[in-house]
Amino acid sequence: MPATVFFDVNETLSDTAPVLPVLHELGAHGTTPSSWLAATLRDGFALSTTTGARPFPEVARQTLTELLAAEPDLDGPVDAAVGRVMSVFGDLPVHEDVVGGVRRLVAADHRLVALSNGTADYAGSLLRRAGIADAFHAVLSVDAVGAWKPDRRTYEHAASVTGTAPADAVLVAVHPWDLHGARAAGFRTVHVDRSRTPWPRVFDAPDATVRSLADLATVLHVL
Repeated sequence: MPATVFFDVNETLSDTAPVLPVLHELGAHGTTPSSWLAATLRDGFALSTTTGARPFPEVARQTLTELLAAEPDLDGPVDAAVGRVMSVFGDLPVHEDVVGGVRRLVAADHRLVALSNGTADYAGSLLRRAGIADAFHAVLSVDAVGAWKPDRRTYEHAASVTGTAPADAVLVAVHPWDLHGARAAGFRTVHVDRSRTPWPRVFDAPDATVRSLADLATVLHVL
């Protein structure tokens, strides 16, 4: 049984659904939370592997600016729209299965760690709003490494600072690219597939897949 359970934060724990109606209110009908975050990850990965990683909020704001500037029916100035969306993003809830799933893991004596491409402050705020900050042993950001996941160094750093051998670690995430990276670093992996999407075969398969964090404690028991 893994000694430490590392959680991705953006989209794995956080629920981005509240961003969509705000985009629609602003007249941005061609932009979705998933397309925005995909663009953010694309640019973040490119920077991380070339001239150097930049903070997640900076990259997210820039990609959002580009997307909204291309919206023909945007209501009002781009800067104002960006500010409103970023404000909503900064106050997102967690998915409905997160709190119960986390509490079950704590009851089963797992040590939980958040590991985000975003800032540690953002991840910590999300956990505090959900009332589960006390369940986490640590909240880690790739900012400490200077590279974004799935760079191998991010997982190795997380294991090192928590005193966890990779063989005793598991990453839980919705993103196949993240799980592929963690697996390459020696972690076991669990895919959270809430939307029932096919696994991309170019990536190493996860050790397990769950539809909800409510099932995670049971899966980890036999992993």
